[in-house]
Amino acid sequence: MSENQNITRMLIPGLRDSEAGHWQSRWHEQNPQWLRVKQRNWAQVDLEGWITAIDREQTLAKGPLLLIGHSFGALASLVWANRNPPLCAGVMLVAPAEPMRFGLDDDILPEPLAVPGLLVASHTDPLLPFARAQFWAQAWGCELVDIGEAGHINVESGFGEWPWGLAKLEEFAALLAANSC
Repeated sequence: MSENQNITRMLIPGLRDSEAGHWQSRWHEQNPQWLRVKQRNWAQVDLEGWITAIDREQTLAKGPLLLIGHSFGALASLVWANRNPPLCAGVMLVAPAEPMRFGLDDDILPEPLAVPGLLVASHTDPLLPFARAQFWAQAWGCELVDIGEAGHINVESGFGEWPWGLAKLEEFAALLAANSC
């Protein structure tokens, strides 16, 4: 992977972390220089805890962050990005959970993100119906990537290494780097 764009990639897993076979874990194995959020309690729904974890890892970044969030981690990513736009090049939100599911209606609003966003969604995601993915992508000003019937885009849905997703991430990173010049 090309890292010459001076954009630091950071993985933000969702609740219960991303197990060994999950695409986030596989990508981190392939790219150990990428940052990855660490939590004390992966089962606790704590938006501020997730944001604090991103803050902690951000201090290790060598350039603006490209946050790659999955599920609840996608929600934390977009809140952090909105609070810290000078430190964030963009966000890739993969199968974000419905904010109302976690009572985050006051924290996550239907307003444009402060940074560029890419929202990858499935028609069969149990945590975010596709119509809501369309709503949020439009509200946040994100490009919506429809990957069909792919469940929650996790190991249970058959997403291990996920080379297509990694290629899409690198396309997005190249676009962000080109637009920052």
